Amino acid sequence: MYLRFVVADYIHEDSQRQLGVFQAVADIRRWGWLSPYEEEQHDVLREWFNVHLEKPSRFTASKPPYYRKQSKAISWFKDSAKEHIARARSLVRILENHGVSATTIKTRRVGYVVYEDEYQITAEPFAGKRD
Repeated sequence: MYLRFVVADYIHEDSQRQLGVFQAVADIRRWGWLSPYEEEQHDVLREWFNVHLEKPSRFTASKPPYYRKQSKAISWFKDSAKEHIARARSLVRILENHGVSATTIKTRRVGYVVYEDEYQITAEPFAGKRD
């Protein structure tokens, strides 16, 4: 099983799927909505993820050169990534503090896999299938 935390009312420009919580919290921080405490909490969480979660090497199922292709893939946590999921839920709480509703999506079929590691999988969603 795979999990993804999303903001239901916002669509990501490239993937055309619901915006993930990492991007949503980064956006509200950039807009100046976070309190100093929330900014610090966000920084601590992002640093933890930078150390404990690899950045996917691909975001498209297309053949090289990748930089010319639209990045349609989205990332999912593996359900075994318990600590990662718990920390992602802290990002959800930051969003909820600002009236931004987040949802957890669960699936067994993520789409066309373009990257995978111990904690996550990144895939281009199947055509027509929506989060």
